[in-house]
Amino acid sequence: MPSPRRIEYPALPLPPFDLASFLDSAGVARTVKKYARAAAIFAQGDPATHVFYIQKGTVKLAVLSKTGKEAVVGILGPGDFFGEGCLAGQPRRMATAAAMSATTVLAIEKPQMLRVMHDQPALADRFLAHMLARNIRIEEDLIDQLFNSSEKRLARALLLLARYGTEDEQLLLPKVSQETLAKIVGTTRSRVNFFMNKFRKLGFLQYDGAITVHRSLLTVVLHD
Repeated sequence: MPSPRRIEYPALPLPPFDLASFLDSAGVARTVKKYARAAAIFAQGDPATHVFYIQKGTVKLAVLSKTGKEAVVGILGPGDFFGEGCLAGQPRRMATAAAMSATTVLAIEKPQMLRVMHDQPALADRFLAHMLARNIRIEEDLIDQLFNSSEKRLARALLLLARYGTEDEQLLLPKVSQETLAKIVGTTRSRVNFFMNKFRKLGFLQYDGAITVHRSLLTVVLHD
């Protein structure tokens, strides 16, 4: 039986989309909300009433089990939607969303979002592309967890967090703790620390106040 196809490279982010200007032209009511680092945007179990769009900052999505174990299921940045489960009839939030840095989001009520998607094909197309990209990413994450080593999983996570595939010359890693990285990768903090030091010594990462991820880190993901 053939083995599953190996993920060759991190999924590319969607191109920028100025949702604020689009909603202005469509006359859609929405609220601009600003959150400080570590502030909760919504909590697991809260009523699902809005769709959110990130204008600035980074948002962490995490799920807490009944035993208190937390799993980080997504790190999102500018141009990403989240909270879209309400459009599919999800009554309550399945995860907690928290700001990882100073973050600005647009909050759009479910009825408004449904109306503008019906009336404005351009937004509907953009949102469909977002959902398809998210589903592909989830499938890749699952394969990554099942078949790749923790070193490869960490390398891929760092590239994705640094928005690999954009035209930026420098891939700057958003401020994220090694504990959070461990929850994303599914390993221990000590293993993350070991591999981060290894990547730095090999020249894949550069520590200079912020962490710069070099594109050469992709060789870890591609190495058999």
